[in-house]
Amino acid sequence: MNFRQPFPPCFDRRELLARMGAGFGSVGLAAMLAQGAQGGTSTPASPLATAAPHFAPKAKHVIQLFMPGGPSQVDTFDYKPAIASHAGQRPSEVNRKSLRNTQGGLFPSPFGFRQYGDCGKWVSDIFPHVAGQVDDICFIHSMHTDIPEHAGAILMMNVGHLQPNRPSLGSWLVYGLGTENQNLPGFVALSPRAQPRGQQANWGNSFLPGAYAGCYVNIQQMRPESVLHDLRNQFVSTSSQRQQVDLLRQLNRLHADRARNEAALESRISAMEMAFRMQFSVPEAFDLSGETQATHALYGDSEYAKGCLLARRLVERGVRVVQLSLSINDYDIAWDTGHENIEGGHAELARACDQGIAALMIDLKQRGLWDDTLLVWGGEFGRAPTSEGQKGRDHDHYGFTSWLAGGGVKGGISYGATDEFGLSAVENRVHVHDLHATILHLMGLNHEQLTYRYSGRDYRLTDVHGHVVHDLLA
Repeated sequence: MNFRQPFPPCFDRRELLARMGAGFGSVGLAAMLAQGAQGGTSTPASPLATAAPHFAPKAKHVIQLFMPGGPSQVDTFDYKPAIASHAGQRPSEVNRKSLRNTQGGLFPSPFGFRQYGDCGKWVSDIFPHVAGQVDDICFIHSMHTDIPEHAGAILMMNVGHLQPNRPSLGSWLVYGLGTENQNLPGFVALSPRAQPRGQQANWGNSFLPGAYAGCYVNIQQMRPESVLHDLRNQFVSTSSQRQQVDLLRQLNRLHADRARNEAALESRISAMEMAFRMQFSVPEAFDLSGETQATHALYGDSEYAKGCLLARRLVERGVRVVQLSLSINDYDIAWDTGHENIEGGHAELARACDQGIAALMIDLKQRGLWDDTLLVWGGEFGRAPTSEGQKGRDHDHYGFTSWLAGGGVKGGISYGATDEFGLSAVENRVHVHDLHATILHLMGLNHEQLTYRYSGRDYRLTDVHGHVVHDLLA
């Protein structure tokens, strides 16, 4: 080798970077032009595209009617006449460890109960409208969960874990199934006023890609044109926006290819595309003015009733999951007023949601959506049959009531049971993990196969627990 041969000319740092930058730019431009020569963009399929379930589903949509704060089972749907006959007493069945701070005896419900429907279901007088639908409801009276504390129990109900580091139920469903309307989010969370405790975790995606996160909307004094902020651009025409979005998508895709499909960038691309499409579809979906007077009268005028009507409109337009949380003030766990005043607090909360929930059931049937839509009602736990103070009840995670209705479940049945005083689930006990496994099953998903690999292990909604409750299935 001739070491005397001169080396190639040297560049200073600025010139070297300039030449390298021009080279990379030429490569990027060539790739973009090549895409254009092929007749359009070749982007991967949308992460929200409809995906095949594991098996034939019984339902296609879920509406979760979430009751944060712990509604009392013995004052709503779990009739226990033995409480009245043992009023003031504290039998061994109710002398559980976590209730030792409430030394009161058994506290009879201040509400009357009546039988309804062909099934003869006993329902509290505070739910007269829902009571009229009992032949289509599957009551689960044997629910139980892990802790009697709101934040952890709410996360368990919505996330399947006691800490806010897992994807929500709705996010898992959208991850597994996609959504039928690419112009709306696959998962929408609604509430009038307060968000339930835990806030974004209840509809968050955690380690799942960002496209599967729920989109939260506060529906108090909602105006269709401003449901979600910053959707419309008053300075740039729609066609110009479309050109900008297309260019940004191509540039982001080039960057994503170099970054080997980095998850955060993929989420950013999907979010940008969705935001462009949502500025036209969201105002229409949330505009209730086109509904008939008969429909408005059916639902009533409470804020929660408005949310029920919106939930119907969203699933009607293909949204996969809607979570509708109850709040009638700025308190994030509305039903927790049961500590001080079961009679006044529970009656007010039931009035806020009873008519709207029943109307939703009727409306889904009338519009042919009943068989495709699964309704899930319940809170994070229940209330003890003993008294706290003079008129309240403490938390009860040993046994409480949830109910399902619609797509794929039996109507007019009561599954499981608490003891004679309504404190503890004693027959056909159903854990929250079992409820989640059953919901996924109704949607055509095997809860043991719906997994996502993260940080070296496969995660699933039900962790290593959960069994499908087949007795609930139609």
